Amino acid sequence: MPLAAGTTIDDTTWAALALILTILGAAYTWFAWRRSGLAAGMRGLAWTLLPVAAWLTGSLKLVTGIVEDIVNWAAKLVFSPVVWLGIVVAGVAVALWVLSGFMRARDIGVRDQDPSVRSARRQELGAGKPAENAPSARPTRKKPAATKRSNDDIEDLDEIEAILKRHGI
Repeated sequence: MPLAAGTTIDDTTWAALALILTILGAAYTWFAWRRSGLAAGMRGLAWTLLPVAAWLTGSLKLVTGIVEDIVNWAAKLVFSPVVWLGIVVAGVAVALWVLSGFMRARDIGVRDQDPSVRSARRQELGAGKPAENAPSARPTRKKPAATKRSNDDIEDLDEIEAILKRHGI
């Protein structure tokens, strides 16, 4: 709960809060030790000492402030139509991002700098040609013809050089 405007918690109240949390932790430690043994008791003692450490370092105020801010944010999130509108807008943004990825993967709505690259790519994918005698309207991809491989390193380098020149490298 938020504090009333101008109300502050003094050091004595913080010390009392740390003491209450430590006593509750000590009770848990005792029962854990009795039921599960020394290892569980030591783990409970470690948790028991944390409120005292937080009070001594001044981070108990910090932790309670963070918890208070999170509770206020969550309450505003649940009850504010403006926040829900923001969530809807974020969802639309994510949906558009995913849809554009699917479109780019299928070359729908994509403009290439070089029209010949796009037409060659479309021909490679078989776009623009209806599938003949095929039950599905989806174009099939033709397999490239097998090329004769040579063990000569110089010919391989010539092929690589030609590819690099085609791409302007």
